[in-house]
Amino acid sequence: MEFYLKASLKTSADPAAGREEIAKIMAEAEKGILEKGAPVGEGAKIKSWELGDSWIDVELTSGRYVRVHDAVMRLKKALAENLGKSQKIGIRGIEAETFTITVPSDRDLKNKKIPYVKSVEFKDGQLILTLEVGEAEMRNQVPDRILTLIEDKLEQGGYGAKAEHWNLLWESGDKELLYTNDPTEDMLKKGWLKRGSSRGQWIHGSVTTRLFRMFEQIVFDEILKPLGYDEMIFPKMVMWDVWKHSGHAKGIYPEIYYVCPPKTRDPEYWEDVIDYYKVTHEVPVEMLKDKIGDPIGGMCYAQCPPAWGFFQGETIATESLPILIFDRSGTSHRYESGGIHGIERVDEFHRIELVWLGTKEQVVEITQKLHERYMHIFNDLLDLKWRKAWVTPWFMAQEGIAGIAADEVTGTTDYEAPLPYRGPEGEWLEFQNVSINGDKYPNGFNVKSQSGEKLWSGCSGVGLERWTAVFLAQHGLDPEKWPPEIQKRFGGMPKQVKFL
Repeated sequence: MEFYLKASLKTSADPAAGREEIAKIMAEAEKGILEKGAPVGEGAKIKSWELGDSWIDVELTSGRYVRVHDAVMRLKKALAENLGKSQKIGIRGIEAETFTITVPSDRDLKNKKIPYVKSVEFKDGQLILTLEVGEAEMRNQVPDRILTLIEDKLEQGGYGAKAEHWNLLWESGDKELLYTNDPTEDMLKKGWLKRGSSRGQWIHGSVTTRLFRMFEQIVFDEILKPLGYDEMIFPKMVMWDVWKHSGHAKGIYPEIYYVCPPKTRDPEYWEDVIDYYKVTHEVPVEMLKDKIGDPIGGMCYAQCPPAWGFFQGETIATESLPILIFDRSGTSHRYESGGIHGIERVDEFHRIELVWLGTKEQVVEITQKLHERYMHIFNDLLDLKWRKAWVTPWFMAQEGIAGIAADEVTGTTDYEAPLPYRGPEGEWLEFQNVSINGDKYPNGFNVKSQSGEKLWSGCSGVGLERWTAVFLAQHGLDPEKWPPEIQKRFGGMPKQVKFL
């Protein structure tokens, strides 16, 4: 890997008077300021330099250490301090004439539009990136982030999708699954639900709503109450600042529903829109585009990040740890990839989100207890055929990062169950997950402990649509054929609306 920069340091006067001093700074730099913090001999190098009427041109090369954009900042500081004292010459700024990064690669990145990258050339097993950056971008480490982005894209190309990182941890015994219909289609026929007006949205009637509430009560009775979780209400409209701290801003854009406020509440401003609808009975979408502001964020996508605003910037007392909280206050929204189907792949869904925060030991212990409670529910109450697997951590997947966590503790466990209507070798649906997120969120939101010990966190989302889809796909829609405990908890069938 090689960085190359040809830059001009603009001076407040002709630098010729300070030529000897400049020559000395340049000669000493490679063994001094340009090597500081790097292994011996691996700092930045000065390829050439020359003086103009009001500038100092310099060519720099480097590897991973003391990269050229850092090196030119160090040179600017040294030159400004010395020339300012001796010659009263200031350094007004830096202009990057040519900035390239050369990265080893076995493939091209064709048609990839990368911020601040003018061109990408693939030649002899290397990617050559030509950057368009100024002093502000160099000072703010934009070239480093571009390199990280390129490395992420190359890694994604090598590793592929989340499904490739899947290690089976446990699988239940084989069960005879007699129901083979698509439960959603049967629910529609029975009038249990109807499609909503939005993509991937359902209106749930009394039966599916009672199923949802039953599953919620199971979660409360078997998990939340015995393990000591307290209820909170997390925001469902999420601002960019939250997603920047959580890391989601790196990759959520294809999947979120955006929130744009009106530019004003003034009725006169909206009069043409209102009049258009009154005349045509059509909503003038094209007119609306000009009257709404820029996106300020999006609808709830991953339920736990907004909760961290409650803890952001705080130091938590030792006596308050561990913290166990949950939210069930509203819907989540996600533009589902791979198409929508039935109640298991939807854009609007209902979840109970569990979040826990504490020391590493506390988080690991809580996670283990949660796994035990889920196993009890899925085996003893719901009587499901299911399995669990170690997969790409959910937060890495949602940020577009391939691979698995570096340590053996941080990561996500997916719970999966087969859908018989998909056939004997059909789809296994992920219907539950549990994640240990390490120190990602405490660090991202600057949350500290009184003792100074590093904080960790975990989360687990109970998707009511997914639980219902899996349960009905394996047991059918006849309550008399459901497991005894579920029959008892569900009670009798609620009254349904009949249509003529």
